[in-house]
Amino acid sequence: MYDQTIPQLDKMLGNLDTWLGEASEWAEHRGFDADALLHARLFPDMFAFDRQVQSACDTAKLLGARLAGVDAPSHPDTEKTLGELRERVAKTRAFLASLPREAFDDAATKKVYLPFLQGGFVLGAEYVTAFALPNFYFHTTTAYALLRQAGVKLGKRAFIGGMNVQRDA
Repeated sequence: MYDQTIPQLDKMLGNLDTWLGEASEWAEHRGFDADALLHARLFPDMFAFDRQVQSACDTAKLLGARLAGVDAPSHPDTEKTLGELRERVAKTRAFLASLPREAFDDAATKKVYLPFLQGGFVLGAEYVTAFALPNFYFHTTTAYALLRQAGVKLGKRAFIGGMNVQRDA
């Protein structure tokens, strides 16, 4: 479960950090306050950009904590700037990096209790595939879409990031 989750979460959080940096540069080049982007939303009943980033971070850290059997760090939702959102992304990545691979040995069959399950649970594998990863990608994709809607020049490659390309010998 470690290999199916933590490296990809870290990669996407790294991509998210890059997008935040690109957004800052884009706004500076155009002469407006980049922090105005924090209030952007796709539709009135959806979270604003800042909450999309916070939710992506929360989903990533909670996935790691729940599967590793540790407490997640507290990150109050107080970010007011793109720089502060970047700090939150960095803290989340640092937490994920602190989780030992062996803590995930029984993660697929670990009982995961979620507040909205009202006392019920799902097994770790189901939690990852049916909830945590889709939720994480929902929030990262929405954050990406909000930046694109604002005009930040990000392409598909910026979303996907790099891959470990192999060569035949």
